Amino acid sequence: MKKLAIITATRAEYGLLAPLIKELRKNESDELRIELVVTGTHLSYDFGNTVESIDDRVDKKILIPVKSSNAIDIANNQAITLIKFTELFVSEKYNGVVLLGDRYEMLSVAIAAGNTMTPIFHLFGGDTTEGAIDEWIRHSITKISYVHFVSNADSYKRVIQLGENPKRVFNYGSTCLDNILTVADMTKAEALTSIGLDKSSAYVICTFHPVTLELENLEFQIHELLKAIQFFPRLEFIMTKANADEGGSRINAILDDNEKIMENLHVYASLGTRRYLSLMKHCELVLGNSSSGIMEAPYMHIPTVNIGDRQKGRVQSGSVINCGYSCDSIVAAIKKVLTKEHKELCRNNNCSVYGDGKAAKKISDKIIEILNTGDIHIIKKFYDLS
Repeated sequence: MKKLAIITATRAEYGLLAPLIKELRKNESDELRIELVVTGTHLSYDFGNTVESIDDRVDKKILIPVKSSNAIDIANNQAITLIKFTELFVSEKYNGVVLLGDRYEMLSVAIAAGNTMTPIFHLFGGDTTEGAIDEWIRHSITKISYVHFVSNADSYKRVIQLGENPKRVFNYGSTCLDNILTVADMTKAEALTSIGLDKSSAYVICTFHPVTLELENLEFQIHELLKAIQFFPRLEFIMTKANADEGGSRINAILDDNEKIMENLHVYASLGTRRYLSLMKHCELVLGNSSSGIMEAPYMHIPTVNIGDRQKGRVQSGSVINCGYSCDSIVAAIKKVLTKEHKELCRNNNCSVYGDGKAAKKISDKIIEILNTGDIHIIKKFYDLS
């Protein structure tokens, strides 16, 4: 029997993997088993214990440390992740493993797969985020991986530029759009009342992750954002906590403290994919530095204020307004996206840059095809551009 593992370590990552997992599960049989392996912040109560919100069969749980106060913490997390996943891959002898993105724990998983000759099917390589260590991590995972499923045309070119054979690179778009079409089904009233807010509230979805190459300015950045929020007392700000990157715990502590004194700030460890996307669908704007403001929000015709450099380099829609970290810059950007002119631009926005919302089926079909044919050759030849 052949076995395929899908690894998820965070809430955001699972949200992107969920439609693909469902498609792959349809192919399970006596000859093929699909295993969902859950690790990272999914198993941490400090980050919402989001394993409980996973809407699928969890086959294995791999507990790893998630403390992320400094570089030593991150290195320790990576080291233990490398050991535990090497043990898993040696024991299970998977025929392939699905990894997504650019997180530091996924780099350790990728190295473990490489060391055990386990082929990697990698999602969303070739993207670029110049303000974070994600940039080099993502490209490193790309070089360890065997098959690549990118989200846009620019990323397709970059993966090939990294020396990967075009025959193993597929541009099927982003699975985030699949989620919008299938799971963002709560009404505004349902979504708001589910988190204890008035069903008629006007609100903003906000996430601010640490900019890992600018950690010395972290407290300044989050305090400037909180100051900007106070300029809009008629809007409720629904804030999801930062991820487990270095500096994330510092951001979350500041958010918890300020939620107690700011009436229009509401902080959540996790909202779950369905509720998060449903809330986004009905919000006034998306604010912060999460990729969801670049990828999902434009597809919903929702304006985005993208703060700072964390997402610098990603392909962006005209509905996204970029601003600096200062309170004045953030306030000016929010005012701009709330104008009638910008809302009209969002309504008429061309949303096709990240695909057509049918990526999961295409990716699943290609993975199954490759597994069934057994046409996998781990030793790769560097593809030179002519």
